[in-house]
Amino acid sequence: MRVVLAEDLALLRDGLIRLLEAHEFDVVEAVDNGPSLLRALVNHRPDVAVVDVRLPPTFTDEGLRAAIEARVQLPGLPVLVLSQYVEQLYARELLADWRGGVGYLLKDRVSNVSQFVEAVRQVAGGGTAMDPEVVATLLSRRGNDSPVGGLTPREREVLGLMAEGRSNSAIAAKLFITEKAVSKHTNSIFARLGLPQSEDDNRRVLAVLAYLQV
Repeated sequence: MRVVLAEDLALLRDGLIRLLEAHEFDVVEAVDNGPSLLRALVNHRPDVAVVDVRLPPTFTDEGLRAAIEARVQLPGLPVLVLSQYVEQLYARELLADWRGGVGYLLKDRVSNVSQFVEAVRQVAGGGTAMDPEVVATLLSRRGNDSPVGGLTPREREVLGLMAEGRSNSAIAAKLFITEKAVSKHTNSIFARLGLPQSEDDNRRVLAVLAYLQV
């Protein structure tokens, strides 16, 4: 699986390269700034991009801007964003395009190797990988006047776990309920949010998250 990596901190960049290669990923290029990231993504067309939000030259949103531009040129390019903070605006922009896998993890997540590697694979496969703290922040910033405010506490729990990219069986195990109950809550969530049902679970999760950011 081919990966383009963008991280300006040399030690962390080297560590991520070693970690990914140890798990049979092929890091085709590792860059430390936004312009180089865009060129690398367009040239290599990787299976997944692992991108830091804040890169030179501006150290603001250079990494994410480059990734979003690359997704314009390469629709569906899977992007996994790494950040030290929960940046609501960045998450909204990333989720605005529902095509392809997307993820948003806090850098502390990298210390858990198995979860990080699984997140990379999940996003590369077209799925989602949202850090629970990111999901909690996105959900908490919606007022009670929004459709999300009309969800029951259990439905909000299910929605948050769906956004993390968990399967129905994983949600059932986490909440100690049956898969049938999870399916019932899921149908209720989409009905309350006015979202059409779809056989594409990943697209439905992206639709929910994008809707929360409108």
